[in-house]
Amino acid sequence: MEKIILYSTPSCQYCKMARNFFRDKGVSFVEYNVAENEKAREEMERKSHQLGVPVIDINNHIFVGFDRRAIEIELEKMQ
Repeated sequence: MEKIILYSTPSCQYCKMARNFFRDKGVSFVEYNVAENEKAREEMERKSHQLGVPVIDINNHIFVGFDRRAIEIELEKMQ
């Protein structure tokens, strides 16, 4: 089963763009606020090796930042 995780913070504009992108596309995702969720922050760091957000995990393919085109390509692979 495909799984999309968005690691974000409330003040991050790129996180907001990613969130809106997934919602506009009708794509289900799980979002973790790493500013408040220490376990999620540690998981994000382990996956991406950094603290910047957003970090997007699409079936264990990690995207750091919001790269719309790269994410679209990865989503196309899921269909």
